[in-house]
Amino acid sequence: MPRGPGSLLLLVLASHCCLGSARGLFFGQPDFSYKRSNCKPIPANLQLCHGIEYQNMRLPNLLGHETMKEVLEQAGAWIPLVMKQCHPDTKKFLCSLFAPVCLDDLDETIQPCHSLCVQVKDRCAPVMSAFGFPWPDMLECDRFPQDNDLCIPLASSDHLLPATEEAPKVCEACKNKNEDDNDIMETLCKNDFALKIKVKEITYINRDTKIILETKSKTIYKLNGVSERDLKKSVLWLKDSLQCTCEEMNDINAPYLVMGQKLGGELVITSVKRWQK
Repeated sequence: MPRGPGSLLLLVLASHCCLGSARGLFFGQPDFSYKRSNCKPIPANLQLCHGIEYQNMRLPNLLGHETMKEVLEQAGAWIPLVMKQCHPDTKKFLCSLFAPVCLDDLDETIQPCHSLCVQVKDRCAPVMSAFGFPWPDMLECDRFPQDNDLCIPLASSDHLLPATEEAPKVCEACKNKNEDDNDIMETLCKNDFALKIKVKEITYINRDTKIILETKSKTIYKLNGVSERDLKKSVLWLKDSLQCTCEEMNDINAPYLVMGQKLGGELVITSVKRWQK
């Protein structure tokens, strides 16, 4: 017997069904339509929506993906944004699009509310922009219904911050240590490489950040056990970076001084600082 939606969605459905209105679900659609929907179990490997409060999703989804393969291919790219914790409801918003809740007796897809989209966009679009990614047109908030329609709402204001109210952990390599020149020289001596870089592209693999360098903007200050061949790959790694924040490296267009070590054939950053002219 398939599980139904979680308590949040039941409240949404109950409140709007009790209105007795035939104005439809979204954007002036005629009325409720009752027939069996195309429900699919949310697969365990859809990591973006792991732990979401319902078990069945609708295909095609709200982004036009018609197969589970398409969903899995596209959803993975959004995991880093959820991990950055720019808004508590980022996962709920994205999953309402990639894996919208599916009810056996309701043929319509429940969209995210306009306010949910706006709040997530306001907090997360700057994070994406800092890494060179604009907020995509497919997520523009004007396409979603207002809160007085049947839709997935924003969490109550009581839940907008984590219960602990702890500041996100800062990545060790990104901590501002207020180092003077002697401290910087000591850090330099402890590491295998020191480079002035500009970033071409940032991607995420598992829990790590892969940083691809602009080759023409690279200046070498130290190499110890690191060959020119290693540098030709123009790839650096910031390990376990999805579990922490790196405000020091929040502008893809800025130059940086990075130091690090060669570990297992990879160039791993241990210190990153905004380049000071």
